[in-house]
Amino acid sequence: MKFLKVGRVAIITRGRYAGKKVVIVQPVDHGKKPYQFGHAIVAGIERAPSKITRRMSKTRQEKRNKIKPFIKVVNYNHLMPTRYTLELEGLKGVVSAETFKEVSQREDAKKTVKKVFEERYTSGKNRWFFQSLSMFPPPTLLLPPSPPLSHDIRGTEDRKRAATERDVGADFIT
Repeated sequence: MKFLKVGRVAIITRGRYAGKKVVIVQPVDHGKKPYQFGHAIVAGIERAPSKITRRMSKTRQEKRNKIKPFIKVVNYNHLMPTRYTLELEGLKGVVSAETFKEVSQREDAKKTVKKVFEERYTSGKNRWFFQSLSMFPPPTLLLPPSPPLSHDIRGTEDRKRAATERDVGADFIT
């Protein structure tokens, strides 16, 4: 696909990382042996940095600025491209198809992706990329509907007595 180029920001629409933002590192239009479909190698943000304030201590601010990245091979059908792009000089040779063959290479690639993303976040560039989407509202507690209040718990005699007490007054009733 011509518009899915290196550096294009997209949103994953299916699977474990649905709703997470990713940046395309390497697009593959025609499938190769392990993945025989159009796909892209992407690096994304699994856990976005939290909000910080000036009142927080430096250590707490550093802790909340951390980003948890992921790298993945994603089918084009499961990507929703956005209008945003991201410059990726630090990720050129780090993430590739060979990265996924060994776990140690994958972990090293994740560490470098984390470093690049955190540098980018602290410099203040591409703010939209580092904000989590709010399209999944928190689940609400569904309770069964309460029964209608058409019937009274008291019997008919008690209701009549209560009505007469209200109308006449309790001191006149013998």
